Amino acid sequence: MRKTIFFAVAATLMMAGTASAQQQPTPQPSPAPTAPAPAAPKAQPGVPAIQSVNIIDITELPKDTQTQVNQIVAQRGDVGLQTLRKSIDATPKVKSALEAKGVSSAQVIAASMQPNGALTLITKKAS
Repeated sequence: MRKTIFFAVAATLMMAGTASAQQQPTPQPSPAPTAPAPAAPKAQPGVPAIQSVNIIDITELPKDTQTQVNQIVAQRGDVGLQTLRKSIDATPKVKSALEAKGVSSAQVIAASMQPNGALTLITKKAS
């Protein structure tokens, strides 16, 4: 299951890059969601609505998976990470799930969306 989460994280990060590239020509800043909110009127075809939100700290993952996630995060860079965090802040259901766990979008380093609508967020405490 951990490998599934990793691969889903990788796919989500790649999808976030595509969404970011499509949003760059916009003259005014607006959040570019990587996963549409259930009430979003412009849901992307083929992307399921968020049904549940799971929050996992990176320390809960196996060491190999932690290394792989960190490599993907490094490849995405700060711009991709900021895009992901803005998307989270713009999605009330996701933002409130993070707040319920006592974390913020600033601690999210990766996200994955399963076909069944389960969104998994990987967090990392500030060091």
